[in-house]
Amino acid sequence: MMLSSNYPKGRISEVKGQSIALNGDDIDTDRLIPARFLKCVSFENLGEQAFADDRLELNGSHPFDQIDNNAQLLIVGKNFGCGSSREHAPQALMRWGIRAIIGESFAEIFYGNCLAIGIPCATSESSTVNEIQNIIQEDQAREWLLDIRTQVLRSNEDHIWNINIEPGAREMFLTGQWDATKQLLERDEKIKKILESIPYLNNFK
Repeated sequence: MMLSSNYPKGRISEVKGQSIALNGDDIDTDRLIPARFLKCVSFENLGEQAFADDRLELNGSHPFDQIDNNAQLLIVGKNFGCGSSREHAPQALMRWGIRAIIGESFAEIFYGNCLAIGIPCATSESSTVNEIQNIIQEDQAREWLLDIRTQVLRSNEDHIWNINIEPGAREMFLTGQWDATKQLLERDEKIKKILESIPYLNNFK
């Protein structure tokens, strides 16, 4: 398994690739990234530790160990990302390769942490989520496309589902406003001019 190093940036209008079905409700951040990995000084190597204890316990049969290539989409149940507010959890998913998550509902802080690093969290009804997960489990090689602009999930053109992305978050992804670092870099000259115009930051003696 090769972990992704091509992280989200700028405008995001779609996510496409294979998907992982992760069954179960109330999957918390302690399971997403066990506490012992919070000692890291950077997030760089967190991807390989995503669901570390669950994967060890299942000895190769965890969904994250059942796909040859990094999947782009993760399909989950209800209240995903609950528990502690550790930002390491979405960072681990992103560095593993996940670029969007679709589920019944998300813990609020986890949702916000995903937004901050460019991972759209879309919601749908329980019946829809179950149907999608069943299809994934039957055909892991199937390709998927999440269209953020139209709020639609497609698979091989023979399955189409409507999903929901909160309007404010959707606008941030489509305009790139979620990417604070990119916005700062694009406004470098403007920031420098503002700094030069502030008297107490210049001409110290």
